[in-house]
Amino acid sequence: MGRVLSEAELAEAVARDRAAGRAIALANGCFDVLHTGHVRYLHGAAAEADRLIVAVNDDESVARLKGAGRPVMSAADRAEILAALGVVDYVVIFADANVERLLARLRPDVHCKGTDYTAETVPERAVVRAYGGRTAIVGDTKGHASRDLVKKIQRLGTSD
Repeated sequence: MGRVLSEAELAEAVARDRAAGRAIALANGCFDVLHTGHVRYLHGAAAEADRLIVAVNDDESVARLKGAGRPVMSAADRAEILAALGVVDYVVIFADANVERLLARLRPDVHCKGTDYTAETVPERAVVRAYGGRTAIVGDTKGHASRDLVKKIQRLGTSD
């Protein structure tokens, strides 16, 4: 089972793992309503390295990205659920508009993004390239979305 860590605790864990010769992958996202696409993305990311870090957007950044009524679950709840997945080693909540600062600090060997990106469209690719890391596109085709699940649940709630 993974652990939810502060950024400082995570930096220490990454340093220990590196000293032990382990490769590090980082995946990031909102993970507001966990679905099959997320699970497949995380399995793909975990296959890229020995340790998988999942960086989770905090509540304010999810609200900015997803709009009114989001997130559905708090960052603490989302982080705890992700840490319970067997493929996840570490979870950290971040408040930045993007994950660039965290990538530059932790310098994971691989930054994993979902198939809604290509290697050329990953916003953080320049940061990863600058420290010598690589970007991997992982998971299944983008056929799942939390917003679709939220809409379906809303429709079910109005059909009573």
